[in-house]
Amino acid sequence: MASFAAEESGEEPVAGPSRQLPLCSWGEGTGGDAAPLPAQCSSQVGTMKRRDTVALYCDQLLRGCRAEDANEAMSKYLLEKLKVKEKWLGIWKTNPELFFINFEDVIIPFVGVLVEVTWKPPQSSSNFKASISVAEPFSSNIANIPRELVDNVLEELDHCVPLLEVYPVEGQDTAVFDIAQALDVVRFFYDFLWRDWDDDESCETYASLIEERIKIWCDIESGIIPATVGHRFRKHLEKYKNMHLELVQYQSNIKEEPSAEEAVECWKKYYELVMLCGLLKIWEDLRLRAHGPLTPRILRRRKGYRSDGKPVTHIVAKTMTAEMVKDFSVDALIQQHDNLNLALDSCYSGDNVVIFPGKYKAVNLSMLTEDIIIKGVGRPEEIVIFSEPTHESFVVSKGQNVKLMHLTLVQQGTIDGIVVVESGHMTLVNCILKCEGTGVCVLTGASLTITDSEITGAQGAGVELYPGSTAILEGNKIHHCSNFNSSETSQGTLGGINIKVVPIPKLKMKNNHVYSNNGHGVTILQPTDQLSTVAEGILEFTASGDTEEDTVSKLIQDLSLELSNNTLDDIKGISVVNS
Repeated sequence: MASFAAEESGEEPVAGPSRQLPLCSWGEGTGGDAAPLPAQCSSQVGTMKRRDTVALYCDQLLRGCRAEDANEAMSKYLLEKLKVKEKWLGIWKTNPELFFINFEDVIIPFVGVLVEVTWKPPQSSSNFKASISVAEPFSSNIANIPRELVDNVLEELDHCVPLLEVYPVEGQDTAVFDIAQALDVVRFFYDFLWRDWDDDESCETYASLIEERIKIWCDIESGIIPATVGHRFRKHLEKYKNMHLELVQYQSNIKEEPSAEEAVECWKKYYELVMLCGLLKIWEDLRLRAHGPLTPRILRRRKGYRSDGKPVTHIVAKTMTAEMVKDFSVDALIQQHDNLNLALDSCYSGDNVVIFPGKYKAVNLSMLTEDIIIKGVGRPEEIVIFSEPTHESFVVSKGQNVKLMHLTLVQQGTIDGIVVVESGHMTLVNCILKCEGTGVCVLTGASLTITDSEITGAQGAGVELYPGSTAILEGNKIHHCSNFNSSETSQGTLGGINIKVVPIPKLKMKNNHVYSNNGHGVTILQPTDQLSTVAEGILEFTASGDTEEDTVSKLIQDLSLELSNNTLDDIKGISVVNS
């Protein structure tokens, strides 16, 4: 089949190996090529505040509904909007496999065609279809897609396609705009809020379940849940939907009594789906979702101190010499390991881990439950610890007093924070943290002290303080952080340090240098719903001037921020962001 050139806005067209097809403006096709698609109506759903989203879905659309009534409620809402206008223009976006034989070789998200929609009330409200025909001028995001091919595909579909695959075009009347917004409301419900297992959930009202999922969405969009973690949640959700569809299709293809092989395959797919369903339910549990399901860490138990009370020093080096132990006391208990993972696994509270120059990996850094000191011998650049790309977490501390000294941590592949303090207190001294995902995260109730260290390369903020946490930062360099593209997170300017303020965390900063971050030096992320309780009497923040300065000053007082002798070289030193 011929290769086609994609013409999505902001993307290079995908052309065949022999030529690059020219782009053309709306309404002006070049030769036999399709004109580019016009702009579709912009969606307002993704930009709504949390309280407005809850009011729409929970108080209006699903009020008093049971889970099994949700489809009918959404259909009724959509039908009210659709019956106002019979004909309108839209963009039909569908799976490329309808048009391409070798779909795997095609790097485009969808095939889009400008169509005229003729709407007629359906016989059943459970499955809305749209009757469509190709509109003039012939337009597509695929520049050289043959008109004949599109006509043939539509004829095979009897010119009927799922209504949610059609996106109204801008520039029509207000009735069409209302239809576009209604379609986006329904799409968002089925894309993010609806679950196939909802019928089995036991809750007083279905709306309360939906409200919790809206909270997850808003927490991801506002940055309360780090963008990398939110991406992982969406990835799991998309995987669940695809697996569910795969199971349904496999079962529908079995025409007669299933064979033994088919029965086994069905059960296999079903149990994979159940496992993924359980994973998503853990995500939706408020107590466990801050960094996703972390079963090994949840099940790991604290050993405490040895029964004899004597601490052990674990030396990590390929070989041990007398020179290495000359500075230890004569009665010190020493164990030598050539593997950092084994050393950590052997630790009890009170032990020391001494690491000599080299390169190391240790998955047990993601399960630090004992009160230990992990210390490098020499300059931090000489003791380099790499994360394990197949694991989600790198360094996670749950001990009451864990200390890392003179180390370089290099994050590769993991998407949780390079260091996550889940509970207790952690100290970092003279460490270099080279982030790839999120920076250092201090969760609710935990505390952190960082001195004379360097944090760089985080895709989110260099340091994220969750509500109710405590941090002391002194003599550090935090730079080149918040590297997410603006399209990947609504909070693309979190910069060096991000503070989530409800309940109030505590931060003390002295002699730090925060520079070259993509955003502000310190960002105070304040939920709009909490404005009246956190900053009494202050209802809005301006871009500049005395009002904002007064607001920041008051928040610094309210948030227990102690700032002295810090250098903040980013766009703005301290910024308040409403979520």
